[in-house]
Amino acid sequence: MNLNTKDVAKLLDVSERTIYRWIDQGTIPVYKISGQCRFNRAELLEWATSRRMNLSVDILKEPESVEIPSLLEAVRAGGIVYRLEGADKPSVLRSVVEVMRLPEEVDREFLYQVLLARENLGSTGIGEGIAIPHVRNPIVLHVQRPSITVCFLENPIDFEAIDGQLVHTLFTLISPTVRGHLKMLSMLMFALRDPEFKAVIERQDSRDEILGQAERVEKKLAATTDNPQGPAGRESA
Repeated sequence: MNLNTKDVAKLLDVSERTIYRWIDQGTIPVYKISGQCRFNRAELLEWATSRRMNLSVDILKEPESVEIPSLLEAVRAGGIVYRLEGADKPSVLRSVVEVMRLPEEVDREFLYQVLLARENLGSTGIGEGIAIPHVRNPIVLHVQRPSITVCFLENPIDFEAIDGQLVHTLFTLISPTVRGHLKMLSMLMFALRDPEFKAVIERQDSRDEILGQAERVEKKLAATTDNPQGPAGRESA
């Protein structure tokens, strides 16, 4: 709970007045501690992600030095799967867990249950046919490195996404740490705002095409993070 309203306004690239308005409306996850508003970084990023909000590149600048794979490495590690079977959310998540590249010591049934439990708290469908299933507490998985498994569904399903659209693509995030989870989610959201990356996903292009776009986005993200002086889309209150 180490973020205050000023921090959140900077990360979401909006005014503090806008943050206070969201607090009054009860739309943003916030905690009142000794009369002060405090925010959980992971919950905040999930909330912003579900609303497809623009995020400041500052959210990618973590002080802790931990080895985290690039977007390209994470997708390579997780794999890309086509024509995944499933008639509804539970059966699709079951299929995802079955095809994921996981160490032998990972309990797949447990992973399935925690993914399902996370969905019961609120859909991870972010709109435009995409969902990002993940567990609420990454450290329970005991995997070595973060990964992203991309799955294209055989039949689009109702994922209770915020825009009501059926979901055709899943990006399932697995991470041993909260920081790794935040980094992967941040990079993925950056990629999904990139028109060329989105296009190869919508077309369900080949693995090589998708990995190539992931690499391109990675370089673009590095350049943006090094020189964050792009257009500011600050919302006025």
